[in-house]
Amino acid sequence: MNKEIKIALVEDDENLRFLVAERLQTEGYKVLEADNGEDAEAMILAEQPDIVLLDWMLPGKTGSEVCGNIREQGYDKLVIMMTAKAQDVDKIEAYNFGVSDYITKPFNMDVLVAMIDNKIKFSLNSEKAESYKFANMEHLPNTHLLIRDSRKIELTILENRILLYFLKNKNKVINREELMMEVWGYNADVNTRTLDMHIVRLRKKIETNADSPQYLQTVRGIGYKFVYNQ
Repeated sequence: MNKEIKIALVEDDENLRFLVAERLQTEGYKVLEADNGEDAEAMILAEQPDIVLLDWMLPGKTGSEVCGNIREQGYDKLVIMMTAKAQDVDKIEAYNFGVSDYITKPFNMDVLVAMIDNKIKFSLNSEKAESYKFANMEHLPNTHLLIRDSRKIELTILENRILLYFLKNKNKVINREELMMEVWGYNADVNTRTLDMHIVRLRKKIETNADSPQYLQTVRGIGYKFVYNQ
């Protein structure tokens, strides 16, 4: 299945880089390595890997700068940010430099591999980038874009995950707990208010009138339902 899938691994901690590279090669991936931002940018733009695993703290440039720069230069594949602290995740969430997803250190190698396998199954099997169309909109989850009436609207990581989950489960009632597990993961220490706040922000981006949503409807006492019939 891994027909020469290339992963660019950008990490300045030599031991960690060695461990991750070795494991990914064992899984059959081709691994390209860099230990700083400048080299990473040049390598990614030249090699166009299928996935970039990018450390948040790098010498020279931060991971966010690298990600922003390669996005500006037209790299539109997956970028997974490796971050050491939960606070950094908040920063990744707050500013959109086009990170597709993130994983916090220390991570379990099996979890990383499962995440990559899963991403590849979804995004690379459809030869062109994954895309979901509804009404006058198109959602491009890899680059976190929503195109509405040919205007680009950026989504944050969490809005991106929420919308993707709804689009994969159209016309189905999704309870809040299920959605929170899906979006924040198992150890999620989030309350439903946080979820509702993200839903409100997402509605502003997709609904004509966010106060009476046509697509992202509330199901009282249970959760939400994404209503769309072609």
